[in-house]
Parts: sequence; structure tokens; C-alpha cells
Amino acid sequence: MDLASIRIITGDISRLVEFYEKATGVPATWSTEDFAEIRTAGATLAIGSTRTVPLFAPGSARPAENHSVIIEFLVEDVDRVYGNLTGFVADFVNEPTTMPWGNRSLLFRDPDGTLVNFFTPLTPAATARAAR
Repeated sequence: MDLASIRIITGDISRLVEFYEKATGVPATWSTEDFAEIRTAGATLAIGSTRTVPLFAPGSARPAENHSVIIEFLVEDVDRVYGNLTGFVADFVNEPTTMPWGNRSLLFRDPDGTLVNFFTPLTPAATARAAR
């Protein structure tokens, strides 16, 4: 089994897709006006509008209510990326910080409030975990 993607449901798909395109530098692939994907080498971030929810089960997902998931992106230099995001990201949770498990992490919120972590492994063990 392979994890195919993480999907965010949003009330403003254009705004959220534009945010992730700018934050990651990866252009989105749009399937319809209600669904786009940010595809990276390791994973896909899918973004769907609230109009897609009834296709699965009405009321099963609500935008801007995530309080438990952190979307993580491996970046080459988190400190450089932080400089690029300053002035663009409105809600930084922390500046680049070295974590006890060997990653240097930058935590911020997307426009819907979802936590996003950009991280760079610093130790051999952290680098090995990220290489999986």
C-alpha cells in the first residue's frame, strides 16, 4: 500500500492553491475548477473545494477546522526558505528551530489555518529518516 496524497478541503480553492504554489514553488495541476494537486517527488497535496464533499458524503469534511494534522515538506535549506516566505506567510508559529530529533523546522499556518512544517534534516539519523 502507498499513501497517494493528503487532501485539504477549502472554501476558497483559488486562494489556497495559490498559497501552496507560492510557498512550495511547485505549480498546481488542475483537474477541474474544484480540484487541484501540488505534486512533489515524495507526495501529493490535493486541494478540493467544498463542492466536492457531497460526492463522498455530505457534511463529512469541513474547511478550516483542522487542529490535529501538520503537512510537512522536506526542503533543502529551511532558513533560506524562511527568508523567502517572510512577507508572504501571515502566520508563523515559529522561526526555524532545531528540534531534538535532528530536523531544523519552520512551522506556519496556511490561509485556512492548517499547520505546515518546512524542515531540513541536520543529523545523519534525521537525514536517513527523510530519505525513505
